[in-house]
Amino acid sequence: MTAQSRPLIRTVKIKRQFSALLESNDYFTERRPTVVDLFCGCGGVTEGLKQAGFRVVAAVDNDPVSCRTYRKNHPEVNLYESNIEDVSPEAIKMNDLKGDTCDLLVVCAPCQPFSSQNRKKQGDPRSILILQAVRFAQVLKPSLIFFENVPGIAAPRHRGVLDRLRDELSTLGYKLGKPVGLNAADYGVPQRRKRFIMFASREGIMPELPPPTTPEGARISVRMAIGNLTPLCAGEADPFDYLHVARKHSELALKRLAYIPKNGGSRFSLPPELELPCHRNYNGHPDVYGRMFWDDVAPTLTTGCTDITRGRFAHPRDDRAITLREAARLQTFRDDYIFEGCYKEIERQIGNAVPVALVRELGLSMLKVFKEAKIWR
Repeated sequence: MTAQSRPLIRTVKIKRQFSALLESNDYFTERRPTVVDLFCGCGGVTEGLKQAGFRVVAAVDNDPVSCRTYRKNHPEVNLYESNIEDVSPEAIKMNDLKGDTCDLLVVCAPCQPFSSQNRKKQGDPRSILILQAVRFAQVLKPSLIFFENVPGIAAPRHRGVLDRLRDELSTLGYKLGKPVGLNAADYGVPQRRKRFIMFASREGIMPELPPPTTPEGARISVRMAIGNLTPLCAGEADPFDYLHVARKHSELALKRLAYIPKNGGSRFSLPPELELPCHRNYNGHPDVYGRMFWDDVAPTLTTGCTDITRGRFAHPRDDRAITLREAARLQTFRDDYIFEGCYKEIERQIGNAVPVALVRELGLSMLKVFKEAKIWR
């Protein structure tokens, strides 16, 4: 078996496992646990939870393009395309839950206010959006609330927001756990992506992180994720895949890429005449113009993940940046997941998404706790 064939075979196995799971009377005796997904974006969290066996009934986001993508892939979910402050949890309870209970409330609030790269540092109005969880919890009364964000959310400067979140949830009977860090690469994602998660529960349950499914030494590599895709030169496109399109690069950028060694090379191999003026005698930002390693996980993908000037986003072999298809695979989206929008809009959606495989593994862990506690039957 070639390394290139493994992702496709693994996808088939995963689909069969989920089909068997959903049809198993031993696992779901009456119904699947219900989810309301706040700040859903293009649907990475919804996709992962559906694969794990949840039923997402409602979602909220205010980005029009991400909402178009979401609807294409999750037409059965009632999507509220609006600022979250304007969405009524009472409407969700009446129209979407229809007398059923809400088992899981997902809160993936915008991560930019908590990012170490946020230049505002203090006073970003988006930082309090996470507190919308309280308003929805008060009405929907979920058994569990799942928060996901960047590691910066645990920084001292954001302690006030988390303390307020903890206090306000406490008045509703919820206990908020401490932020726990993880690396998506440990959970089937071919990408080094560190995140923090938190759970809040009023049922006396508090899920623990599942054991790594792909620990160090068994991680899914860049080669395994994208190695079977069609080789492309800059500006070329795969006629059978609308996302596998290589960006055009300037003549100067192509000259630089030609000097950077395949499979993990960096800008430090550039001759003096091709160095960026801002990089001369400067050792910072080592990943700019860097290539990914074939047999390692990718670096953290960002909203500029197909731009070689924004990080280590050059292809391991080809003289170009990675394509949108390659980025989507590194975020563990299925190849048949449909993305709406122009090139930059799709790039932003992919970079902002929570990796599907990570959510699936966390979802399976939450399902196990739900089943053992018998709180969703």
